[in-house]
Amino acid sequence: MGWKNQEAKEEAYKLMLMQQKALLEGETDLIANLANSSALLNQTLQETVFAGYYLFKNDELILGPFQGNVSCVHIAMGKGVCGEAAEKTQTLIVENVLEHKNYIACDSAARSEIVVPMKKGEQLIGVLDLDSSEIAMYDQIDQFYLEEYVSLLLENLN
Repeated sequence: MGWKNQEAKEEAYKLMLMQQKALLEGETDLIANLANSSALLNQTLQETVFAGYYLFKNDELILGPFQGNVSCVHIAMGKGVCGEAAEKTQTLIVENVLEHKNYIACDSAARSEIVVPMKKGEQLIGVLDLDSSEIAMYDQIDQFYLEEYVSLLLENLN
């Protein structure tokens, strides 16, 4: 299905960023912010089957607040799209997860994925992970706005 057009997608992201700012205002607790943030992503983004966070702890990614089906709890650095994005500290977009050689299948409904690393200074905090039931759901527009979304979250960390 996807978005009606790119303008509709951008408008949804702009509204979501305003909502994110309002949710974060005055709140510095990481878990509370990640929980509300994942709910907002899930409500806003079409065809989402997973919207959530993995937090970097003890040299691996550990499942954090999310919306979606039961998911993988531990992801090694460099493994899967999340581990790759965390290790490279760069956003990764996978158009078709079934064709991605380093994909870890946590949800059989997922067809495309975008992962945005969360860094405060040089410190890796974790990653934002979004999975869609549609192939090629994510593009540069998603990357731009999701990186901004993560930036807002990181500004509110103690």
